[in-house]
Order: sequence, then structure tokens, then C-alpha cells
Amino acid sequence: MEVDTSGPVPIPGTLNLENGPIPSAQDLIIPNGSATASYSILSRGNSIMPRKPLLPPDPATSSEDGVPVESEGPSWTNPLIRPELLPTGLCYDIRMRYHCELDPPKDRGDYHPEDPRRIYHIYRELCQAGLYPDPGFNVPIIEKPLHRINARSATPEEICLIHTIEHYNFVAGTAGKTSLNQFPLIEPTDVETDLGNEQLMHLERTLDSIYFNKLSFTSALLSTGGAIETCKAVMSGEVKNAIAVIRPPGHHAECNRPMGFCLFDNVSVAARVCQAEYPKLCRKILILDWDVHHGNGIQQAFEQDPNVLYISLHVHENGNFYPPGPYGDHLHCGTGLGLGKNINIPWPTKGMGDADYIYAFQQVVMPVAYNFDPDLVIIAAGFDAAAGDQLGGCFVSPTCYAHMTHMLMPLAKGKLVVCLEGGYNLGSIAKSALAVTRTMIGEPPDRLEETSPTKGGAATVDMVRAYQRRFWPCLGLVTGSSSREGTNRQRPGFRVEDILRSYQKEQLLDKYDMIDLHIFRKRISKSFRHQVLGS
Repeated sequence: MEVDTSGPVPIPGTLNLENGPIPSAQDLIIPNGSATASYSILSRGNSIMPRKPLLPPDPATSSEDGVPVESEGPSWTNPLIRPELLPTGLCYDIRMRYHCELDPPKDRGDYHPEDPRRIYHIYRELCQAGLYPDPGFNVPIIEKPLHRINARSATPEEICLIHTIEHYNFVAGTAGKTSLNQFPLIEPTDVETDLGNEQLMHLERTLDSIYFNKLSFTSALLSTGGAIETCKAVMSGEVKNAIAVIRPPGHHAECNRPMGFCLFDNVSVAARVCQAEYPKLCRKILILDWDVHHGNGIQQAFEQDPNVLYISLHVHENGNFYPPGPYGDHLHCGTGLGLGKNINIPWPTKGMGDADYIYAFQQVVMPVAYNFDPDLVIIAAGFDAAAGDQLGGCFVSPTCYAHMTHMLMPLAKGKLVVCLEGGYNLGSIAKSALAVTRTMIGEPPDRLEETSPTKGGAATVDMVRAYQRRFWPCLGLVTGSSSREGTNRQRPGFRVEDILRSYQKEQLLDKYDMIDLHIFRKRISKSFRHQVLGS
């Protein structure tokens, strides 16, 4: 197994891979037999309707005369199989490392943040911890190791559930001379592209935080296909939950353009595929995005969908943090039928820590999530809010990521998928992903050291909670503020002593016909009001 970590992976030529020979980008555009459903493309790239599968009948589900045999359904619907006894899944493919800079800087310390080594460092951390039995790591393995989920290339039909045809064709064109007439489900065109290395580097200079090489398209298809297969493995009952260690990331990619290191919107495509292939089992999906940057692509994809709840915790800095603009503020709550199904928690500054994120989960995320009651939970897991990340500037610990994962696990009967997004400190993302994976396997999180949110963090959460209460009555009333300096926060509820006093009062009034005596004082504690009785 390849373990070289000296620098970004060069453009491969004849490497010997664990997954077999390197396919060309041309071979990976439409993989044979990889799709289980096909789609009819309508006027827009993200206007897709599912139709009956075009593949031949599966022998396992058909009788000898071709008549379909009724399936027992996934393990989630089989009462004889307990989901908690299933393994946790892992999706990883070395070919996703082929997406790298054509002309990286000579200085080792100045590599592009979206480094191909990101996914390898996570994979190595999981293997060295004994969670996955890779023969290249001679370590003891846990009793129930991670179950490997094979990545595959996403099909054009799947990509176009979210993206426009033009966007797909543009990214496909970076793979070399590509005739766009070869896609049977895509509108025909006579255009051919032949982008050389110089043109690809020119794109890198002109686009929004994007680079390409001839195999970027290959890696992007595998990244999206890996997210799809991971979600399907959870929905089908192959695993109880799963983590997809994939790249390039996706939550910034909009329907018609790549941006922010992202080519295809992996999580959004996977969510749409699950809705199409499991219409009864996967009707409502919660997407929780804890990447330090706002997931503008995911918000755009679902802002009109009432069945997808998108919650994002990100640094906003009044629209000055990437991606710039007001789109990530707390006022964007969805549109049309999706009004109220978009919740942004926009941190005012960098520097947010564990207590801020936990406070946001306790006050906003979890009450809304339980009220929404999803059928599947997908975490867009960027680890760039982790302490040590050069872009995020926040201080979230691996323990905090584990606690947030632990709080989400009871939702959707445990059907939870974690898909890697950002995170650019190799050590931080490896430790954070390991903590999340251990929690998904069943280990309890470590104890949090920090429990009081900052003034800015608490004020932001209170602001979001107050605004979202019009859509989510479960958020209740917001009073007071909280901070590390110890300001007390008054929460709705009753003290135990007040309940006991009220009970005692009712007993005395009924049993001895006593009278409530009013106390003529301007200021008196609520606990002592109506507590002086006379006979």
C-alpha cells in the first residue's frame, strides 16, 4: 500500500493501485452497471424525475420465469435484525487523491489547502487506531471493525439531480478531448473541448478557488459516487451508520458553477438519490453542516424543499468571511414551500470554541431536529473549525465533534452518514475524524472541559433562536444571555422548591380553609409571593 506523505500526489501515470489499474476519465464518465435507477432530464439540470430502472432484472430478486420476487426490504424494516448490531461503514478510495495542482509551489509549506493528503491522513489514523484492518498497518483490530464501502463514479443522471447539464459538461471537459454527444441522457451538442495543461492552469487563475488537472473529473465523480454509496449502504441496512472520507469537497458547488475547492455538491446529490430510490423510507432528510464556511451550494439546492432541513454553523463576519455576501446570514430561512427549513447560525467572528457549538446544539439544532423527525441524517463534516486549522481560526476540539455526533445519533433510528467537506490541518482533521468515528462505533465521547459559551456565541444563538421561533415553536422563549464571565442565563422552567411550596400551599388552603395574605412590599421574590397564609 502506498504510504508516501512527502507531498501532494503527482498526476498518476502507471501507479499500481489497490483498486486495480487506473481508468481514464473517459472510462469513468458512465460506469457500467453502477446505477440502480435512471432519471429523465427536464428543462433544468436540477429538474429531474425518477423513472423505472433500465437495468436487467436482478437474479436475486427475480424468479426463473422473470417474475419479480417480493424483497424482504432493508434491515431497518426487518424486525429480526437489530440495527445497533450492524457495523459502521467506511468509504475511501485512493483515486480521489488524483485531484491535485498541476504546478504546485516548490516551497513545501505553501501547498494548496485542499491537499490530496487530507483523506489519506484520516484513513491512516483510522487504521492505526485499529478500526479498519488494512494489511499495511500491523496493529490490533477492534472486535467489530469498519465495513468497507466501495466508491464508484457518479453517473451524469445522478449529478444532474442537482447541477445543470452545462455545469456537468464543463467539469467533464477538463478531462481532455471530450465529445459531449456521448452522453445519451444529456442534450446533444457538437462542441468538443481539448483543454491542455496551460488552459487548466488558466482556469485555476480565473475561477473562484478552484484548480483542475486531467483527472480532477475522475476524482470528483468518485467523491460524489462515494457519498451516494455511503448513504445507500445506510439506507439499505448494510451498515448502521457510516463515514465517507471523500474529496474534492462539495458544499460550495452551486448548480451551475464550481467554487471554493468544490466541483460537485456531493451531499446534495446523495440526498436526492436517496429520496428517489427510497421514496417511502427516506422522505425527510436533515443535513447538518458544521464546516466553518457556509454551505451555499447545499442551501441553494434545497431552499425550496420542505422535506430537507439544512442547518449550518459557520463563521460569517457580517458577510466578509468566505463565501462573501449575506446568503449565510440568519435571515435566509428558505423560500416557498421550504420556508423555515433553512437555519443559519452565523458566528460574528472567528475564535468560536467547544462551548459555543454545544450551546448552539442544545438551544437550536437538537430541538428543531427532534421536531423535524428526519428519516436520514447527513453531516457535511468539514473539520476546518478545529483548533489549528489555518483557514478557520476556531478552536473546536475532537471531543466536541464527538459530542455533536453523539447528539445526532438517536435521530432517524440511528441512520447517520458523515461526509467529509473541508478541514486543512492534516493533524486536526485526522484526530477529529477519528473521534467522530469512534463515537459512531459506540464509544462514549470524552468529557468536555469548556461549558460556557462566549458572549458573541451566545448572542448569535439567541438571535437565531428568536428569529426561527416563528417557524419552530419548539424553540420557546429566549431570555437573558450567557458568557464565559459567568453571567447567569434564565431559562424557561420552574424550580423544584417553587413546585413544593405551591403544593404545600394548596394542601393548607384545602385542609384548613386558610387565606392567602398579601404582603405590601414593592419588591419581593417570586418564590415568596402567595406563600403567607392565615386562618
